[in-house]
Amino acid sequence: MILKRFDADYKADLIGERLLITPQHYAYMKISEGCNRTCSFCAIPLMRGQHVSRTIESLVDEAKRLVDRGVKEVMLIAQELTYYGLDIYKKRELPKLLHALADVKGLEWIRLHYAYPSKFPLEIIDAMKERDNICNYLDMPLQHAANNVLKNMKRQITREEMEELVGEIRNKIPDICLRTTLIAGFPGETRDDVEELKTFLQKMRFDRVGIFTYSHEENTSAHEMTDDISAEEKEERAQEIMEVQQEISLEKNQEKVGKTFKVLIDKKEAGRYLGRTEFDSVEVDNEVIIQSKKKLTVGEFVNVKITKAYDYDIEGEVV
Repeated sequence: MILKRFDADYKADLIGERLLITPQHYAYMKISEGCNRTCSFCAIPLMRGQHVSRTIESLVDEAKRLVDRGVKEVMLIAQELTYYGLDIYKKRELPKLLHALADVKGLEWIRLHYAYPSKFPLEIIDAMKERDNICNYLDMPLQHAANNVLKNMKRQITREEMEELVGEIRNKIPDICLRTTLIAGFPGETRDDVEELKTFLQKMRFDRVGIFTYSHEENTSAHEMTDDISAEEKEERAQEIMEVQQEISLEKNQEKVGKTFKVLIDKKEAGRYLGRTEFDSVEVDNEVIIQSKKKLTVGEFVNVKITKAYDYDIEGEVV
């Protein structure tokens, strides 16, 4: 063994450390593993097992180490974010975790991914509103809007309840960015269901939407249903739904023209800089295209006045 040959004290060197595969200024931080939900399409509980939360202390320690290494933004991820703490603290403690992380000096952005809508604890939004370094951003996969499809998906929520929840969240933080994820082509989905989903998007006007086509996974309860929609039809439905969102996205981006935003510089590419506002996560959301004669540094924050809007990106100048 190479470690033995060179007497490397790998335990002392590596315990508590992690290898960053992302750029140095942001990192993903998994707050729990596994999921107790029973969504009929999902194989995660089969692969990952039951929900297991990490302690608040361990996550705060990790956040401090990341900041010491230059990280400015952490993205909290889990198979089910809102369930955090139920197993070890016997109650939902994501708001308490958020406040603890917000106290970490040098941590400028905290972002939330994958929050389940059923029994959503609005205290999360209260924490977001109270702490400046928690981004006004929430990734909350809804998967569909037609009640019969939601029931077959075992989502434990109705369209009406989702609309009420979104309204309550926006009432607390009107300018919050809401990202959701949808599935097209679930077994039994009809054309009427697709139209209902499009109407739902037009009414809710989410800031960001991702869509997947249904995949028939063995050992899930949905696998017992007939996968009765062709791959081509699933793709067509997904495209049709995204065309609705594309128009909404352009309109929302046009509303940003003339406004100034705090932007985190992610990279320089083809002679221009690319960054993100607090309303954009890495890879999946909009980018801010910045033309600047002044040299900018990856990982720094700058104020950018938006001058142009596109379907999924915006462009601006440093002010």
